[in-house]
Amino acid sequence: MTATTWAYENFVEGASLDLGVKHVNAHEIIEFASEFDAQPMHLDEAAGKASILGGLSASGWHTCAMFMRMLCDAFLLDSTSQGSPGIEHVKWKKPVLAGDTLSGTVTVLAKRQSKSRPQLGLVTMRSELFNQRGESVFELENTGMFLTREAAA
Repeated sequence: MTATTWAYENFVEGASLDLGVKHVNAHEIIEFASEFDAQPMHLDEAAGKASILGGLSASGWHTCAMFMRMLCDAFLLDSTSQGSPGIEHVKWKKPVLAGDTLSGTVTVLAKRQSKSRPQLGLVTMRSELFNQRGESVFELENTGMFLTREAAA
């Protein structure tokens, strides 16, 4: 494994990491929905406007996928990540509409080294995405598994 920036030791409780920005366009909303969540409000602007969402809206699952891409680009691809045992919760708080610009943060809530596998650390994180108006549109809490720097060497 090559040297990486983010190993277990690099995560500090209380620290926040920036996820950058993601511009959401109608084409990608329709493309994702066509394959994975073909509800009318995700496929057609008029249907979206007629719904309680107020416009062509990304599926919540599409929002999760966009978040994952932002997380990978921000630090995960340059880390000792070993995946995650699961997600504690995910909330879609407001619609993500065509034309929105998402930004986000990840805050480290807790960390601990595994007793049975000391080369592995568990990092509990709370992530949040915001639209261009600063409104929270998505939140997720999960634990990631990261190798220690020594184990990754």
